[in-house]
Amino acid sequence: MGSVQELKKRAWENNIALYKSGLAPLTFGNVSAIDRKKGIFAIKPSGVPYNEIDPDDMVVLDLNLQQVDGRLRPSSDTKTHAVLYREFPLIGGVAHTHSPYAVGWAQAMKPIPILGTTHADLAAADIPCTRVMGDKMIRGDYEEETGNLIVKRFSSLSYMDMPMVLVACHGPFTWGESPEKAVEHCLLLEEIAKMALLTLTIDGKTPRLKQSLIDKHYHRKHGTKSYYGQKKRS
Repeated sequence: MGSVQELKKRAWENNIALYKSGLAPLTFGNVSAIDRKKGIFAIKPSGVPYNEIDPDDMVVLDLNLQQVDGRLRPSSDTKTHAVLYREFPLIGGVAHTHSPYAVGWAQAMKPIPILGTTHADLAAADIPCTRVMGDKMIRGDYEEETGNLIVKRFSSLSYMDMPMVLVACHGPFTWGESPEKAVEHCLLLEEIAKMALLTLTIDGKTPRLKQSLIDKHYHRKHGTKSYYGQKKRS
């Protein structure tokens, strides 16, 4: 990715993008960016409003959580990010928000059902929700256990095909091959959460989208035979 300063700048840019999206007011949420070659990641400092941070305020740590750059304390969710980076080796960025619609589903401890083609454009299954964290985990290393809870939920799921999760009673975490993609997935998740709530408010018995439509919409945007969008010029 380049220098440590470039990594910090990229993390800062994506935290600001998340803030400007309206999904992370005040100090809610955070974004991190990783340099896989160096084994370090940069993340927002804890408790500092987005409109008061600059690239130099980003905190850089290695995957063992040793702080290697930065004068401030990192986000309280840093250990969760580190677990995801260690366990999901293909991701390049992680984002976390307390956006209202996604949090609503998380607080209800429910996955978001796949009801329409907008959801299927992003993922071919329900957006998963973790189990509720046990008291022993809560009393222990809470943020690391949050990461462990997510990883366990993905023991039978592809973290690249499903780049997001709801942590029960807490809120959403998203990721992607870059921090930009992680932020994009936050926005998409919030829209899907809103659409699902509206649909079930209109008709609580709305059935799951039929499989043929799920397959069509997912595969036209993903995989070797996708045809959505423009091809990159060689």
